[in-house]
Amino acid sequence: MAELENNVSILVVDDNPDNLRLLTKLLGEHKYKVRLAPNGERALATIQKEAPNLILLDIMMPGMDGFEVCRQLKADEQTAQIPIIFISALDETIDKVKAFSMGGVDYISKPFQESEVLARVKTHLELKHYQDHLECLVKERTSALKLAKDAAEAGSLAKSQFIMNMSHELRTPLNGIISASEMASTFDVDQKLGDFHAIINTSGKELLKTVEQILD
Repeated sequence: MAELENNVSILVVDDNPDNLRLLTKLLGEHKYKVRLAPNGERALATIQKEAPNLILLDIMMPGMDGFEVCRQLKADEQTAQIPIIFISALDETIDKVKAFSMGGVDYISKPFQESEVLARVKTHLELKHYQDHLECLVKERTSALKLAKDAAEAGSLAKSQFIMNMSHELRTPLNGIISASEMASTFDVDQKLGDFHAIINTSGKELLKTVEQILD
């Protein structure tokens, strides 16, 4: 987890400077890269420049509150998958239900305990890490299956084309031989030559039958 922490960026959104300082110190001691936003508007602007791995989001802020920030982030395909942990003094069940219904992954009540914040942050970062890894595996597997499907379709097309070509190249001359031998048998010829015509005709038909069986 230490390696993961060193590469993780957390955005803390809160209008209270004391909370910003406390969370910056707490998360910084655990090697997280902490970015700060004192209000919702600044948070959205910061995220547009560089998306964080996780957001700690206050609800009660002047101007745009945390619920609206969350709504806008979840409505944007580029930011919809960022885990948002609400951290607020609002402790009513209705507020927590609203937070989860809007897409928050967790809810921490103020005044918060440092150990609780760290535990929840670590848990959701690990969950997001494993989720991203699983999605990557699924994409790789899907890509491999598509390549295999394309190769199979190309092979099937090549086989069909080969059979069509062979059918034409083999049947055409054989039909010509059979037709020619049948026409030749209608002429007045001696018995020996007539026997040769019959042999050619019979052999041609047998060969044509064998070719058709092979192609089938």
